[in-house]
Amino acid sequence: QVELVESGGGSVQAGGSLRLSCTTSAYTYENNCIGWFRQAPGKEREGVAAIYTNGPATYYADSVKGRFAISRDNAKNAVHLQMNSLKPEDTAMYYCAANLGPAYCSGGPRSMHTIWGQGTQVTVSS
Repeated sequence: QVELVESGGGSVQAGGSLRLSCTTSAYTYENNCIGWFRQAPGKEREGVAAIYTNGPATYYADSVKGRFAISRDNAKNAVHLQMNSLKPEDTAMYYCAANLGPAYCSGGPRSMHTIWGQGTQVTVSS
């Protein structure tokens, strides 16, 4: 069973920073578009950022451009999301996702074969 292990959530004040990490198996990590989604109470799940593990392609939602940065660690089969200048509206459950499909990392549609992590809570207070 494919597993995505997330870590790094927590509570911060507005303007603060958090770093989320997602690790998986080498099999899942290789040649994959992996990213982060978030879902706030009463809202739909939305894409935040994604990165292709074997190339330069990345995707960012407009709402996080300039504040969040996604990166990868090929030696550890990990994808990280550095979140800076956090706002209360960033409060949500954040989910790591893999098998997004190569198109998604270039701003295209998400694959129907996406797999999900369990989620990690991020809370930003004003």
